[in-house]
Parts: sequence; structure tokens; C-alpha cells
Amino acid sequence: MTQQLEPMPTDWRRALAVVAHPDDLEYGCAAAVAGWTDEGREVAYLLVTRGEAGIDAIAPSDCAPLREREQRASAEAVGVASVEFLDHRDGVIEYGTSLRRDIAAAIRRHRPELLITLNHRDTWGGVAWNTPDHRAVGRATLDAAGDAGNRWIFPELGLEPWDGVRWVAVAGTDRPTHAVDATPGFERSVRSLLAHRTYIEVLTDEDPETYCRTFLAGATEAAAERFGGRPAVTFEVFGR
Repeated sequence: MTQQLEPMPTDWRRALAVVAHPDDLEYGCAAAVAGWTDEGREVAYLLVTRGEAGIDAIAPSDCAPLREREQRASAEAVGVASVEFLDHRDGVIEYGTSLRRDIAAAIRRHRPELLITLNHRDTWGGVAWNTPDHRAVGRATLDAAGDAGNRWIFPELGLEPWDGVRWVAVAGTDRPTHAVDATPGFERSVRSLLAHRTYIEVLTDEDPETYCRTFLAGATEAAAERFGGRPAVTFEVFGR
């Protein structure tokens, strides 16, 4: 039998999602986020870059503000008002203390109980190689959850430690343990991904809305067998 996925924890009020690029959250998390904000939970986004190296035909200096605008519109579609950017360089993010410090600072400011990030492993299910940016940010986020609670790590930030992160939930993993019903937030997740129209139009010749709807429906329906027949957003959850 296929092992069933557990429902995500619900006894939390604040979450912080940390990813490398605009659109990272929209390719899998947005339906869950929409459901959470509907329930009155606070979700904030932290983008490590502005995705400025993501479109070959647009110079980074022009691409960065464009993708920032699209990310803010994308977040608004699922009820997220707080969107911050760290300005690390797209494509060459380096795992290390500088990145951990920046993420720990955001954790101390936002004081989340739930921390969300993207696949930190080398591959996407052993089929495709993951990008260095995703790996670096995912690993640094998992580590920063502990850094943020230790007052003797990064004391130069001048921020009170926050040891209240109870879970780190990794999206886009091939080892999911938990899931969220995608149905209530699905339509807004489509609008959220569609907000990245400039990027999507480079990726495909298909109608952008058809592309977004087809991709997200396929991803959420693939998890239904393991979540009581319900389309779902899946996460690998690490307790702390």
C-alpha cells in the first residue's frame, strides 16, 4: 500500500517562506498559502534574489524590477502582503554564513512557527539536477532555523533570538511526509503563478493560463492517492 501523507500541523499563527527566486513558491506552494491566509494565518515571503538572471532576452538591470513587481502581485493573489528581497546574485548564491545570517535575521524579525523552503537536495526525484541556488537556499534555511534561536550566533544582528520555529516544511521534495488540501486555494494558485507572465511566456508557447492550470492541476492531483483522494500540496516536514 502507498503510505498516506499526514495533514500539515495547524497549531501555528505565523509562517515565513524562504526561496531563491520569484516564482519558486508559485510552482507548488501557493494553493497551500492561499488556504492558510484564508484561515487568518500570517505568511511572509523572503526572496534571496530578484530573479534577475532568469530571462535571457532581458538584461538583469531591467529584469530585476520587473520580476519583483510580478512577485508582489503573485503574493497578493494568495493573501500575502509581506514580500522581502535579500539581493543576493541570481544564479550564484553561495551557501555559507553570510546567507545563513541573512535568513536568521529574517526569522528573528518575523518570528515564525512554521518555516517553508524549497527542495534542498541535489536532484528533483533523481530525474533532473537541482540548481545551485535552490540547494544553497534550502540548506541555509534549514540551518538558519537553529541559528535564529541561538543568541551567540550572529549577535551582531542586534535582534533578539527566536527559538520558536517548530517545523521546517520543504516543498518540491520527492520524500513528502505531509500535505495540505489544494482545492480551496487552487484557483488563486493559478492566478498567483500566472502573475509571473513575463517569465512564463519565455518558458512556453502554450497559452499562459492553460500552462499554469495544467501544471498545477497535474502536481496537486498526483498527490491525491496519498491524501485521501484530495488534490494536495505536499511537504517534507522536519520537526524542531
